[in-house]
Amino acid sequence: MKIDSHMHINGKNINWGWKDNDLIIEAADKLEIDKLAVSIPVNRRYPTRDENPFDFKIPTMEEIIRNNNDVLDAMKRYPGRILGYCYVLPGYKESIEEIDRCLDQGMIGIKVYNQYKIWDPVFYPVIEKSIDEKFPILAHGGFSTSPEEWDFEPNASHAADFAYVSKLYPEAMIIEGHIGGGGDWEWAIKHLKNAPNIFLDTGGSVVDEGMIEMAVRELGAERILFATDMSMEAGISRMRAADLTEEQKEKIFYKNFQRILDMRK
Repeated sequence: MKIDSHMHINGKNINWGWKDNDLIIEAADKLEIDKLAVSIPVNRRYPTRDENPFDFKIPTMEEIIRNNNDVLDAMKRYPGRILGYCYVLPGYKESIEEIDRCLDQGMIGIKVYNQYKIWDPVFYPVIEKSIDEKFPILAHGGFSTSPEEWDFEPNASHAADFAYVSKLYPEAMIIEGHIGGGGDWEWAIKHLKNAPNIFLDTGGSVVDEGMIEMAVRELGAERILFATDMSMEAGISRMRAADLTEEQKEKIFYKNFQRILDMRK
């Protein structure tokens, strides 16, 4: 069994480079990925590198609802294969209402991007909602070593931010997205060591040797979640190549995420 805990699908107005969502399911079949936990975050409305990086173009609530509806449609189109995350922007007061709407229709958690730091007080109602409802929060994460990248994503959360919010809300189930998404993954793993309720997913396109092994050694296999974040072949390859026991791989491939999903039962 393999559950991809961090993947995306096309919506009516957002295309990630796949001609059709059927091709994502076809790729999952070939790679023997049984289920895909997906979202459609609005990440195209950030400034270009020629614009002021602090001049954010915030997605509207209408865009957010429309994309969540596209995920709900995909859940119906591919029953049992697609698990939906509800994408929200915590700064909107309607976010809690949108979470309720999505959960009522079968979504399994929420997805947040990089408009706010994970510890920003604007997040507190969403985190508290996740604790009450026992669902995970998948948050974009990364620690860039490039000043230009920090200028472009000034509010992106890194592992130290996740570790801080872990102390504020030790009951929450929070996933730092894509350890293989770029940046200093060794630094990130070290900063999560004493944040036991923060999970780390294996998604992203980076396939550095030893990355998965270090995450397991420092955090324990129980806190690592298999993910691809659209780099599907790389996601499978890094797990197959990792020097881990079959028991550890089984936990990462599906048992850990399934344990999170079972919390709401």
